[in-house]
Amino acid sequence: MTDLFKEKARDWDTNDIVRSLSLAIGAAIRANVELNATMRVMDFGAGTGLITSQIADKVEKVTAVDVSRAMLDKLLAKDDLQGKVEALCQNILEQPLSIGFDLIVSAMAMHHVEDTDKLVACFAAHLKPGGKIALADLDEEDGTFHPADIEGVYHAGFNRAALAAVLSRHEFTDIRFMTAHTIAKDHKFYPVFLVLANRA
Repeated sequence: MTDLFKEKARDWDTNDIVRSLSLAIGAAIRANVELNATMRVMDFGAGTGLITSQIADKVEKVTAVDVSRAMLDKLLAKDDLQGKVEALCQNILEQPLSIGFDLIVSAMAMHHVEDTDKLVACFAAHLKPGGKIALADLDEEDGTFHPADIEGVYHAGFNRAALAAVLSRHEFTDIRFMTAHTIAKDHKFYPVFLVLANRA
């Protein structure tokens, strides 16, 4: 599998848009999800660990999952994550994990997965009963956020009602959306939602 983020990984953490977005999403997760020292957490599409690093000290363990080895190598090199994080470079839709999680978090990864229904089913299958999700991504946009010829982007954001319907279909309850951040880019504004829900 081609690592589409191999080049981006080198300076990902120094990108101002990425940093401000990650800080905002991390703050929204911490403000709206009750984290505790017994929790096992999956960070889906963890990248270099910008979300993981904001929650790792508040939970038992974070499993950082990504299909980019280059991004995960950056995560594993961070001193503050040593002993709190395991990193797995695999596609969990094709190779599910045998671990049950109390919480799954994700930031700006869902639009890189073509089949949203399959992804939500995968999340449900990886959660313990009563487990939670906290997923952030772009609100539905006009397709200008990413360059037109970019590889690996399957959605121009998400319609909140449509995503809520997918979550409900897979027996998620207490579905709640909020705006976690707004990205200013090329004289346009792109809202980013955080959706919270519980597995029945």
